[in-house]
Amino acid sequence: MTAAPPAGPLAGLKVVELGQLIAGPFAAKTLADFGADVIKIEAPRTGDPLRKWRLLKDGTSVWWQVQSRNKRSVALDLRQLEAQEIVRKLALDADVLIENFRPGAMEGWGLGPDQLLQLNPRLIMLRISGYGQTGPYRDRPGFGVVAEAMSGLRHLTGEPGRVPVRVGVSIGDTLAALHGVIGILLALQHRHASGKGQVVDVALYEAVFNCMESLLPEYSAFGAVRGPAGSALPGIAPSNAYACKDGGYALIAGNGDSIFKRLMLCIGRPDLAADLALASNDGRVLRVQELDEAIGKWAATLAVGEVLAALEAAQVPAGKIYTVADIADDPHYAARGMLQTVQMDDGSELAVPGFIPKLSATPGSQRRNAPALGQDTDAVLEELGLSAAQIRGLRDKGIVA
Repeated sequence: MTAAPPAGPLAGLKVVELGQLIAGPFAAKTLADFGADVIKIEAPRTGDPLRKWRLLKDGTSVWWQVQSRNKRSVALDLRQLEAQEIVRKLALDADVLIENFRPGAMEGWGLGPDQLLQLNPRLIMLRISGYGQTGPYRDRPGFGVVAEAMSGLRHLTGEPGRVPVRVGVSIGDTLAALHGVIGILLALQHRHASGKGQVVDVALYEAVFNCMESLLPEYSAFGAVRGPAGSALPGIAPSNAYACKDGGYALIAGNGDSIFKRLMLCIGRPDLAADLALASNDGRVLRVQELDEAIGKWAATLAVGEVLAALEAAQVPAGKIYTVADIADDPHYAARGMLQTVQMDDGSELAVPGFIPKLSATPGSQRRNAPALGQDTDAVLEELGLSAAQIRGLRDKGIVA
């Protein structure tokens, strides 16, 4: 008999998710992974557009199985007054409400923070949008790729002199979602002390900008406008991708002072290891081209695996560029529980990412598969006290499904 998964540290936390696609649902997924009861509101008939994004299995995206695991689905037409009243009932005893519509949409439905926090002063409302709830750009439509450009990230990606490229995943949305989760946890701590909820306002561009490290202070102090640098790490040396004999690349990070010395000895350059001008990063940055040429010359004589074996023996951080096939076959991913196999409702198996962060006493877990559209509508409405006849009436009107 298979043991039931642990309840998780957020067991008993009730979350209403009104978002769609990535940012809001990713925040809710993170809470659900650790035990929160997430009630996802979706449009009848179509549901969350993510259900049809990228590769589909039996008509549904396999991405959906990750983004919506552990959630319950209620199909509800938010344009209808009776549906809006149902959301207000859900909010009455909810701990958290998450939405990522354009600013003003919730207010137009009578579901803004002024209304909901009056009904439930303990409610924490996470609002994720492209540009935030205030400011001159608040009403612009905003997607993650636009936020990545506005934050300065897109300007740094790619090779110098070429078209800036995007990161291959929706990093802007995901960073905003994680900042939203942090905001929720901070607000829960405040509520524990004060008994009062609040609004957590996360802008996509600000979440990415928060991760831009020294970009702004360098401009402020020196007028420096950092640009793309390909695979190198500007201002930190040596750190780059180096071509190997078999056509692959090894990523080598020898930018720690003692690590640099070990790297130089490993590649047969004791003269560089002993050079006092290279003992710290500021000196190495001045001679980064010389260092890259020395490391590149050495790497070009070996296959990727040989490079990595030599550097592991020398205790120098290095790695190869993984494809998803490499990830799926990697023993460390497996040992860390990051390759989970779940059984789908049709009996097939699907590999999905594991749960992070890793908590020793209350880890995350999969308690149920991602729901079919409206799978839990009746159960949730019954919990609100609606009778079977009332639910049928709402369904006949197309308000729920």
